[in-house]
Order: sequence, then C-alpha cells, then structure tokens
Amino acid sequence: MYRIGFVINPVAGMGGAVGLKGTDGRVGEARSLGAIPQAGNRAKMTIDLLKTDQDLLFLTCSGDMGETILKEAGIPGFRVVFTGKNESSADDTKAAVQKFLVEGVDLVLFCGGDGTARDVFSVAGRTLPMLGIPAGVKMYSGIFAITPAAASELVAGSGMTTLRDAEIMDVDEEAYRSGLLTTRLFGVARVPTLAGMVQVSKQVFEEADEERAKNEIARFIREVMLPDTLYILGAGTTTEAIARNLGVPKTLLGVDVIKNGAVVTQDANEKTLRKLVETEKDIRIIISPIGAQGFILGRGNQQISAAIVRSAGIQNIIVVATPHKLQETPELLVDTGDSELDREFGDSIQVISGYRIAQRKRIRQLS
Repeated sequence: MYRIGFVINPVAGMGGAVGLKGTDGRVGEARSLGAIPQAGNRAKMTIDLLKTDQDLLFLTCSGDMGETILKEAGIPGFRVVFTGKNESSADDTKAAVQKFLVEGVDLVLFCGGDGTARDVFSVAGRTLPMLGIPAGVKMYSGIFAITPAAASELVAGSGMTTLRDAEIMDVDEEAYRSGLLTTRLFGVARVPTLAGMVQVSKQVFEEADEERAKNEIARFIREVMLPDTLYILGAGTTTEAIARNLGVPKTLLGVDVIKNGAVVTQDANEKTLRKLVETEKDIRIIISPIGAQGFILGRGNQQISAAIVRSAGIQNIIVVATPHKLQETPELLVDTGDSELDREFGDSIQVISGYRIAQRKRIRQLS
C-alpha cells in the first residue's frame, strides 16, 4: 500500500485572478479584492479520481490543509497527522512535511504553486518524492502535473515506480510584481512521471533572433488590428513587443487592455476584465504560450478566466509566439478550469510566428 502525504496550501492561486501575480504575503489584499480560494477545488479534482483506489493510504493535515477535501471526496481510512493553525502558513506546510517524513510516506502530494513547492522541498529534499497539483499563480517549476486529473494518474498509475529529476524554481515575487522575472534554481526533486503528465520548467528565450521575431509579429498584429475592438493582451515579452510597436505601455507580467491604439487599463484583474467585456461587442484576446511548458491559458494569466474567454469567443483568441519558442514547445495546453471550454479549443490552433507568417500548433487535450 502506498502512503501519500497530502497537503494543501489553501490560499495558493488567490492572487491570480485579481492581478496580484502571487499570493505570498498578500492574502489579505487578495481577499479585499474579491479573490476566491481555488486550491481546494483543484485538489478535490485529483482526490475525487483516487477515492476508489484501495492501494492508497492518505496521511494529511487538519481542516482546509487536507482533511476537509478527503472527507468531501469520501476517502476511507485517511489519517490526520498534523494540526495546523486556522490561517495556515509556510511554517505549517513545512511542519506537515516533517511529520510525513516521520510517518514514512512514499510520496508528498501537495496542492499549491512554486512557493508551496519550495516549502515542501526545503524539508523533503531528494529523499522523499513529491508531486504538485497545480493551483498557484506562478508555476515555473517542473514538479507539477499538467492538470489535477494528470496528478491522479501519476499517483494511481505506474508513475509511482518511475521517478525523474525535476527543477524547483525560486521566483522573486517582489520583482515579479514589478514586471521583472527573476528566477534561480532552488533545488532538484524526485517526481513520479508518466509521458506527457508532468510539466517542464519554463524557459525564457532572449537571443537577438528572438527580438527580431517579436518585432515582426508585432508589426503584423498592428497591421491587422481592427478599429473599435477591445484587445486584451496577456503577459509576456511577445505581447510587450506588440504594445511597444503601438507606442503604448505594457505590464510585462500582467494583463493589459487597449482599444483604438490607446490603453484602456493596465494590469487588469479578472473582475475588471469582466466589466469591460460586458459592454463591448468586439473582443480579441492576444496571448503567448509559456516557453517549453506550452500553456496558453491557465498559467500566469488567470485573469483571463473561462468567463472572459467565453465572452470573447475562442475564434477571437490570437496566439503569438516566435519560431524558436514554437520549436522548443512541442504542443500547446489549455487549463482554464472549465474542462468543457478546454475541449472546445479542439486539437490545434493557429499561431502567429512572424510577419504574415503563421503555423498550426497541436493542442493536447488534458481531459
């Protein structure tokens, strides 16, 4: 029987939809902006798929750190081995993992983002395999299953006996909120794996050819932009190049909105976007995949929620990426949190990769 140490960071991802680019140290602010906890829902998607597996024994934490979800899913025989505070913290996560080590678990299954991954690894190290259910704002580490459903397959399937090394990245949150992506390698963990089920670490390309390609993409997008149309620009350096070509400012790691060549709002959260799209007839969303990982929605741009995508229409999503990034990204992924919407994207999408140049890129369905 596999012993699974299960821990949830209940506040992970709360800062995404409200545009905070992370929740560490800003839970109160996220709540004041109307953020709704999402980690529990993401974790439950995984646990619901494991409740009939009699070969798993879950050891977990009290309340929203694990116990509540296991009860709701009807998991039999789980044990609460750590009791956390009402408002859990990184220290609670670390203490829980320490207890898992004492209890001799085979795997730590956690739900959170990069910060939670670092907290788990700081205690577990390379001696204890770990796997992340993606729920954070920033997930640049290669330790996360691509979706909650994929996490269940990794835990229940042969992935439990096949391990690989995965990088855990340390992202400077204050710099990130200021529009600067600064990362360093925090550690290398052992992760259960099955082909195509675990994301790779984000890659950032900065070669001179990349800059030329971004400028060519920007030149073309400017040429085809329509009057009286609301354009939602996702995060990234390629969309930044589009804004620069238009002569308007761009929040590098945020979501901005322009219309008729002028900024409507910068660093918009999901609530702001909802209000904007309610009054607009023509909406376009311009997004770029995360390098190597391939996610076009659901990582780093949670402000563009399923509701926003439905308002615009999938046919009005414009994906942009340089040839180099596409070469390093074998397939695209969509994880809006709405599996029905994700399926509506179909099996491929056109990607603008230069001036009047496009290629179709495969979308792998995750559920």
